Amino acid sequence: MNDMPKITDICASDITRMAGLDTGPVPSYPYYSPEYFELERENLFKRAWLTIGRVEQLPEPGSFVTKNIEIWNAPIVVTRDSKDHIQAFYNVCAHRGNQVVLEAKGKAARFSCGYHGWTYRNDGGLLGIPDEANFFSVNKKTCGLRPIATAVWEGWIFINHQPEPEVSLETYLGGFGQAFTNMVWGNATKSILFEAHLNANWKVIADAFAETYHIPCIHPATIGSTFANRVNPFSRPISAEFWGPHRQVSTFGNPDYAPPTHARVEQMAYANIDTGNVLGAAQKGAMEAFLAHPAVNPSRSQHWAVDVTWAFPNFQIDLSPGGFWSHRFWPVSPNSTRWEAEFHIPDATTARERLQQELYVARIAEILLEDVTNTERTQRGIESGAFPFMQLQDGEVMIRHSLHHVDKWVKARTVAEALA
Repeated sequence: MNDMPKITDICASDITRMAGLDTGPVPSYPYYSPEYFELERENLFKRAWLTIGRVEQLPEPGSFVTKNIEIWNAPIVVTRDSKDHIQAFYNVCAHRGNQVVLEAKGKAARFSCGYHGWTYRNDGGLLGIPDEANFFSVNKKTCGLRPIATAVWEGWIFINHQPEPEVSLETYLGGFGQAFTNMVWGNATKSILFEAHLNANWKVIADAFAETYHIPCIHPATIGSTFANRVNPFSRPISAEFWGPHRQVSTFGNPDYAPPTHARVEQMAYANIDTGNVLGAAQKGAMEAFLAHPAVNPSRSQHWAVDVTWAFPNFQIDLSPGGFWSHRFWPVSPNSTRWEAEFHIPDATTARERLQQELYVARIAEILLEDVTNTERTQRGIESGAFPFMQLQDGEVMIRHSLHHVDKWVKARTVAEALA
């Protein structure tokens, strides 16, 4: 008697139609058109809420970090002031427009512009102007660092380019924000950041991390047998959820995976340490509260590996039995992107845990290199114009859903219309 389950018993089907999306080919010009990129800049990235990191990056009053938001053409500084309030500002002096804070991060009660010495408090207020008496009519109350609309959701810091955002962050996140409320973000205080500038459109790179159909081909020697097996050879997803422009897909995990006999280091590292899968950075037992959240593995599948969640437009959070990691895709030009991937790991308490973590980081780096190297080849192929459309299958529903909502935003007159 054959007890092997059928793929239809494990994986969802017809996800695309379930999401209310068309099933035809999708146009490729949004991946290279300069005109479309400018519409994305003005109508999407300058109106949507964008995340720039977590509150743990600002651990105490006086902490600050600086960022460069290329799609806004703007340097920014984010601070935690003496009242424990987190706020983003344009990192620009009110005098002559010089960048004020040059360090990537640190702790300071005040910032001084290196050009002429104008000095600002950590909360953005203007403290002092050298030779102030020689100016004509400077109102110091209106010449502080210009604030940027800032809000925090579940420890994630979001900013909005609009001086008065059309909708609140709560409204913007909608059902997605509600679904992931009260998440336990374990090990958020410690992370490993991968960052690269890639010659590809931001959507090409985001797409690369939004589907598992590619895994058997791109990652045969790293995770090919982790996310696929004889029942599910093409790594079809288990389930999908959609909330307005936001989305989540649960990926299949091979329950029979074991380190191959030749992988002696992997066998040694994972012996007696249950991370749930080889992408785990922490022991599964330490992640019980995280894994118990109803938004994690929502179908409670025994074949679950990872949840890929995508907060529109450019932020992905992946949730696995060993914790979470994130991707941010920052557009620079129609065919260039700054990509950030951040992986959170606990402090190792034993030599074996440290070995497991070192293997995890090495494995992740290799997997990411396989993915992002392919994105530049994809960009060159799309820009060739050989095919004006792309063919997407059901397992690539997140890509289709993203393109649908990007196009909706670039054409919408208001944010309310874009979210409708």
